[in-house]
Amino acid sequence: MLLQTQNYEDYKYVMTDTGNIYLGAKYSYEELLSNEDVPFKIRTIVERYILPQTDRETTLESDFYYMTPDSLSWRTYRQLKVKVKCSRLVDKRKLFSGGKRVKRYVTELIGLEELAAMTPAQKQAQGIMVQEIVINKLAMVVFTV
Repeated sequence: MLLQTQNYEDYKYVMTDTGNIYLGAKYSYEELLSNEDVPFKIRTIVERYILPQTDRETTLESDFYYMTPDSLSWRTYRQLKVKVKCSRLVDKRKLFSGGKRVKRYVTELIGLEELAAMTPAQKQAQGIMVQEIVINKLAMVVFTV
């Protein structure tokens, strides 16, 4: 049980570099708002633009998984030039085992438009798991609250 809790907590983080802010996808919006490590402007954007139509207990992972291009959160995140780090199940050939086909998870950055264009059924069929949200710092600076 402890191991599962640690794995869940491993995907709740805030990191920054010179160009981006990285948020772990297991954060709920409530946890995001109460975390002092999350930049004030992101907390304000979430509070003003995302929460009016989203429950505070919704995780980033869930919100992005079920996001559609007609939602306010999609339009808000699009302005922030968000990309989503996902794991996707792909079919690969194993060279060392006689060319046998195996399924492996591959981690990749997916654009918001591509992710929102897929239905939840398509995401499930491809084995997509949302891991991280990447927010462009320049787009965040330009965003007017």
